[in-house]
Amino acid sequence: MPIESLFSSISPSPIAAASLGQVYKAQLKYSGQTVAVKVQRPGIEEAIGLDFYLIRGLGFFINKYVDIITTDVIALIDEFARRVYQELNYVQEGQNARKFKKLYADKEDILVPDIYWNYTSGKVLTMEWVNGVKLNQQAAIESQGLKVLDLVTTGIQCSLRQLLEYGYFHADPHPGNLLATPEGKLAFLDFGMMSETPEDARSAIVGHVVHMVNRDYEAMARDYYALDFLSTDVDVSPIVPALRDFFDDALNYTVSELNFKTLVDGLGNVLYQYPFNVPAYYALILRSLTVLEGLALYADPNFKVLAASYPYFAKRLLTDPNPYLRDALIELLFKDGRWNRLEDLLIEGRKDRDFSAKDALQPVLRLLLGPDGEELRNLTIKEAVRVTEAIVLGSVADTYNSAPSFIQTLMINGNGNGALAISTADLEATMELRNQVFRIWGLLSSSENFDPALLQPILQVLQQPEGRSLGGRVVGGVTQRLAARLLQQLLRTPTVPTSSSL
Repeated sequence: MPIESLFSSISPSPIAAASLGQVYKAQLKYSGQTVAVKVQRPGIEEAIGLDFYLIRGLGFFINKYVDIITTDVIALIDEFARRVYQELNYVQEGQNARKFKKLYADKEDILVPDIYWNYTSGKVLTMEWVNGVKLNQQAAIESQGLKVLDLVTTGIQCSLRQLLEYGYFHADPHPGNLLATPEGKLAFLDFGMMSETPEDARSAIVGHVVHMVNRDYEAMARDYYALDFLSTDVDVSPIVPALRDFFDDALNYTVSELNFKTLVDGLGNVLYQYPFNVPAYYALILRSLTVLEGLALYADPNFKVLAASYPYFAKRLLTDPNPYLRDALIELLFKDGRWNRLEDLLIEGRKDRDFSAKDALQPVLRLLLGPDGEELRNLTIKEAVRVTEAIVLGSVADTYNSAPSFIQTLMINGNGNGALAISTADLEATMELRNQVFRIWGLLSSSENFDPALLQPILQVLQQPEGRSLGGRVVGGVTQRLAARLLQQLLRTPTVPTSSSL
């Protein structure tokens, strides 16, 4: 159709240009709506076909003769070619934009332009015009009263949802495709290059980051099976020392001091030493995250993507019912330092704006009281006995220390070492455990969306036969331990009282 029948006006020259097409600013004739019109360059498809033919020949040579590169280069080139050819189909790009908007524009700080389908074809794409500033134009953004880091953080959170929640992600988030709107929203443009993270890999990535933070290198090595980096017949035991050597050094920093590029570079050196095959989707994920980190570092050289991302990972681990993540959480909670880890996870998870206290630990609880939870129940009973004893002994200690001195003398029955048969070190550890449990409860109960009614399902479950059995075993264990302590106290030899407190 002739241009004048569609648009009342159109810019005489492009207002933006890229390798595959050019963008014009226009006004729809029927409504007066301002739109962006993307037009494909003539002859570009043939030029790209020749390029990939030549690049593929080079990839064949690398696969055959360059032994140091273990990745299938042809597969990577083919994946890239497939994405580029998808970019040439503007109807497909419009459909990509529509899907992206449906999945991610539910957040008020994300904007995705609408597509005008009556003005779109294979080589012409017409979409809503978005006023905004490129994300790398810091001065222009700040002149509008906005902060680049706030927008980058929004981009990181949205990217994590893309990569790890729905698996459908924007694979080309460079500054030209990310705009800061005057309202403070982050606008995504150009949906030609999209990719997907396989479902198994999404959970494995979350687990992998948590295993890394907790230095569980054996579990990290096993994650590479689920990530499809290694075939299941490869023995991962030789990889563990290499991971330990690199990450022990990298993790001498806190999570908040780590940057993504350092980890990727170091991990790359490990991958080259072993028969890893990096899947094509992973290369696009790295590209996406490194571009975002680059934008963040441009605004603030001290910004760390992992620090901004970890609350999301902690929230997913605490609340996601996925069996892989549920098992990773259980493994984490039933190792030494479990209460420290749970407290850290809750502190980090609460920083994520979508954290829900009512969902925290629910996957573990469901398994605990389910038919396959016997092993977990045994572990839980031991820990519940320990915690209950700590709370009881802590209460006794508080009562003793607040009592008048003559009452303390009566309580210790002439024994200057305290009212219970417990060493100072054991008492300090017991009190710290009790305080830590109280802090964890405080973190949960002080969450914005906490509702005491969320305990009701737990109480209902505890009234069922499995729950009553579990409760009875805990009560029995606590009773035995306290009885043993009381008996030990009664059999102690009295000594001259001193001023020592419990």
